[in-house]
Amino acid sequence: MMRSRIAGTGGYLPDRVLTNAELEEMVSTTDDWIRERTGIRERRIVAPGQTTCDLATAAAQAALEMASVAAADIDLIIVATTTPDRVYPSTACLLQERLGVHGCPAFDVQAVCTGFMYALAIADRFIRTGGVRYALVVGAETYSRILDWNDRTTCVLFGDGAGAVVLEAVTEPGILSTHIHADGRYKELLTVPWGIGQGYDRLREVSGFMTMQGAEVFRHAVRMLGAIVDETLAANGMQRGEVDWLVPHQANIRIIEATAKKLHLGLDRVVVTVAYHGNTSAASVPLALDVAVRDGRIQRGDVVLLEAFGGGFTWGSALVRF
Repeated sequence: MMRSRIAGTGGYLPDRVLTNAELEEMVSTTDDWIRERTGIRERRIVAPGQTTCDLATAAAQAALEMASVAAADIDLIIVATTTPDRVYPSTACLLQERLGVHGCPAFDVQAVCTGFMYALAIADRFIRTGGVRYALVVGAETYSRILDWNDRTTCVLFGDGAGAVVLEAVTEPGILSTHIHADGRYKELLTVPWGIGQGYDRLREVSGFMTMQGAEVFRHAVRMLGAIVDETLAANGMQRGEVDWLVPHQANIRIIEATAKKLHLGLDRVVVTVAYHGNTSAASVPLALDVAVRDGRIQRGDVVLLEAFGGGFTWGSALVRF
């Protein structure tokens, strides 16, 4: 049976930097408050006219270059996003056209911040069945466009960006296992309460921005991510000390610290990039992974745990040997 290996990573952040100091001029908050509670110093914001597909294209091209794989050789494209360019066609189809690829399956996955984990799990299964040799998996978001910039509890947390990986079929396991979950009972705790079926005919009356009950989201995130750490290790017959690196969803430094504690990992073995781009939803895990691969921290042979938690609720993980 063929297995998946990460052959290349890529990331892209928009040029516009929005600092905490600038947010102090926009809403009632402070740099100290944001840093203490979230670890975020700044975030990136797309330019007018810049789209999710623009970000996805740049990240994908970087991943293809690292993997030394031509776009024409890609057999599958999956884009994880909450902020697609259009209702349809999918952002994956738009990306496919940008890359000059024709004929292979291309589709989007919507699992909010866990979207990349879902997309990675799907691509891994395609490769394991023997139908795909190279898969392109992208997480990309223009989250700033669904934020209420008057809501200090949410606008300080999020930013825009994209990350990507190229998976290749190999005989030795690279992705050891993937684990994905959801529980729709918590849908109101983290949501954008508008859509085609809810509010389309009364757009001016319904908020098109995200809302979040922060304390409840935090509590569930810590619990569910702790549980998935145990699940992932048990599935692979591994102990906590056998994980070399944790690459967590970059949402909040306190959640990251709680997950690292569960793994008995010091923060020197955790990839933390949230300070420089905030929560980029589906893009955050591949963005952080790309940083650690390119700066040399993650080396071939290292065992890496990826994990994320998002609206839905959704949560997921992957254990990867590089």
